[in-house]
Amino acid sequence: MLQDNIHLTVDLKQYSIHALEIPLLKRNISTSRRLRSEELFVHRDSKDNNPLTPFDFSEANLKRLSAMIQNYPEGAQRSALAAALDIAQRQIGWVPISAMHKVAGLLSVPRMRVYEWATFYTMTKRRFRGKFNVKVCVTTPCMLRGSDCILQVVEEATCCAAGDVSKDGLFGVDIVQCQGACVNAPVVVVDDDYYEDVTITDVQNIIECLKTGGIPQCGPLSGRFASEPITGLTTLVSPPPQPGFGLQEALYIPPSSS
Repeated sequence: MLQDNIHLTVDLKQYSIHALEIPLLKRNISTSRRLRSEELFVHRDSKDNNPLTPFDFSEANLKRLSAMIQNYPEGAQRSALAAALDIAQRQIGWVPISAMHKVAGLLSVPRMRVYEWATFYTMTKRRFRGKFNVKVCVTTPCMLRGSDCILQVVEEATCCAAGDVSKDGLFGVDIVQCQGACVNAPVVVVDDDYYEDVTITDVQNIIECLKTGGIPQCGPLSGRFASEPITGLTTLVSPPPQPGFGLQEALYIPPSSS
């Protein structure tokens, strides 16, 4: 710490205090590392993403979107915005700005309303993230269960660094915060499929299966069912009691013979 001496002269009635030294303590300010997303909140035209990028809903998706819009009263078509962007993303894997303009036209809303949604929710991919978007959770529960090693293996197996897309366009790797499956950490998500309790070998098998056109088994890979304790059941291990269990005798009414 640094100390500076401040010299003050204080006159109190007939008394005078000269050269009063008061130590002034200074402390260094400590700040944590700034975390930033690689996504821009504003759009920048590129060769692959500009208003002229070809996009149109398929006939099946257009019918699906029309049915969703009809769920809302006239003037409230904006309520179908999330569904419209999701359909567009599932059709081509991401949402270029031309698709946002198409959605705005179909819902009769200003383009800015679509931009607001697309830039706020990270589930909307505003740039191509590969045929398979591999998301590795690094929040505290997953970190404690080895997510750093899992991320390293994912990058090696996909030949793709976090935030990039592999040269063959097959994989895009992203670091995410909390996928809502903390009890089954570590977690890797590929598009909509959750792979839980993954090990290094599991990750290698998942990526290899995707490369060969297969569909890896999703869910907990440790053998447990859903989110039950990893060591086995600790409650509800015996048959449930019969009706009337624990009821006072005075309140018990025996079942009728009929």
